[in-house]
Parts: sequence; C-alpha cells; structure tokens
Amino acid sequence: MAAITRVYTLPLAAEMLGEDAELLWEVYVDMEPEDGCLWVYGPDDQQIPAFTDFGLESLTDFIREHKANRGSGQNHGR
Repeated sequence: MAAITRVYTLPLAAEMLGEDAELLWEVYVDMEPEDGCLWVYGPDDQQIPAFTDFGLESLTDFIREHKANRGSGQNHGR
C-alpha cells in the first residue's frame, strides 16, 4: 500500500463531490479507518473528519448506498 500523502477535510470533500456537507456527516458515521477516513486535530480541540484518496472513493460508495436506503425508507449503513 502506498503512503498517505494528503487528506481532504469533510467540507472540501463535499465540495469536490458536489454534495452537501450535512449529508457527508450522516454518511461518515458508518465509515471505518479501513475505508480511508480519519480524524484531523487542530488547536483548541478542533477536530474534523478527513479522507484519503481511497476514502473519497469509499465515500462515494457510501453516499450512493445511503441515498438508495433513504429512498427505500431504510438506513442501516453497510
């Protein structure tokens, strides 16, 4: 596996994917570190989810599944 050289914060990922950041917050809770997501910590206890390149791919899959489940009245995660 290649080394992680960059991550994208949740707001930037939402912009890149053309999705609402609130939707990404809903979807993110079902993701694991193995899916390419992690927490980034800043000053004053600021924290934000971030995604690797693989995480953006995974996030796209999670969003698609979330929307399909929401449309069918289900939302059970993966």
